Amino acid sequence: MNWGNKLLLVFVVFGGGISYMVYRCMQTPVDLVSKDYYRDELAYQRVIDGTQRANDLSGSVKLETTAVGVRLALPREMRYRTITGTVRFYCAADAARDREIALEPDAEGVQDIGRKAVGPGQYTVSVSWQSGGVDYYSQQPFVIH
Repeated sequence: MNWGNKLLLVFVVFGGGISYMVYRCMQTPVDLVSKDYYRDELAYQRVIDGTQRANDLSGSVKLETTAVGVRLALPREMRYRTITGTVRFYCAADAARDREIALEPDAEGVQDIGRKAVGPGQYTVSVSWQSGGVDYYSQQPFVIH
């Protein structure tokens, strides 16, 4: 085999490799954080303000794994107050595992979320709540075993 044929063979193998990589990249699912990403981005100032208000509280939102599932505890200032909001479990690896649960804490500001609602995995947990007409927001990584 002369050098011209070897050079041609190298180009064909290189082109085939690039074609295969393009094919594989096109088959990989790409999930955005949200289906309405751009609309959510416009409302992001509320998240910034809510995060600042939550940081001004005496403590942060506490998450822990229990035998029942996940226990969420709001800061002590939220005890005995009317609270509405949502808890969002975002799994970066698989959009099918994302969950959004209504925030319904007891009088002590604690809510237990069952294992059936959220399975094991690595999540970013976003807690958005309102109390007394004021918005609060907290976000933190959390692993469920």
